[in-house]
Amino acid sequence: MCGITGIFDTREARPIAHPVLHRMNESQTHRGPDEGSLHLEPGVGLGHRRLSIIDVATGQQPLFNEDHSVVIVFNGEIYNYQELIPELQALGHVFRTKSDTEVIVHAWEAWGEDCVQRLRGMFAFALWDRNRQTFFMARDRLGVKPMHYAVLDDGMLLFGSELKSLLRHGGLRRDIDPRAVEQYFALGYVAEPDTIFRQARKLPPAHSLCKIGRASCRERV
Repeated sequence: MCGITGIFDTREARPIAHPVLHRMNESQTHRGPDEGSLHLEPGVGLGHRRLSIIDVATGQQPLFNEDHSVVIVFNGEIYNYQELIPELQALGHVFRTKSDTEVIVHAWEAWGEDCVQRLRGMFAFALWDRNRQTFFMARDRLGVKPMHYAVLDDGMLLFGSELKSLLRHGGLRRDIDPRAVEQYFALGYVAEPDTIFRQARKLPPAHSLCKIGRASCRERV
């Protein structure tokens, strides 16, 4: 279990405040007590709390491709990553680690949004591709790994493994969703894509969210 969180500016490339992202990331320390790291650039901030399991020595996140144009934060495990490495190497990709995280990065470069069709495992991840000006989030088919997100009034998109990481940003409205309250009492939980707050959502299982340039976000099954 790891924890991921981040901020993406859907309108411009405004600076992301380091203290805010740090606060969001540290709220999930219990999910990843081994390491915590951040990546910031104009309009993008990614945070990761790591529980070291695969490639303990070199699997730190956020993790980049060869030229640092693609960066990812990932929670989960890709079961078929060792099978994908030779295929991606044959396409010219160079691996610097032995982690399943790097397989996702190169799979994105090779196959774009369809990379999720090649992954077998439990996962939630978010990546930023600077060359394509694309922000991409995805969740595994069964929804084993959580992913919450919200688009704030100022156009900032927040995401995190846990809802409380979004709350630590300080900009999320705390209006309670009556439908979510009804679901909780009827079912014992709040069903996707709802959360207890009107402004926040859960990315449903087997869904991705893609933001190209500063156009509107779109969800995809």
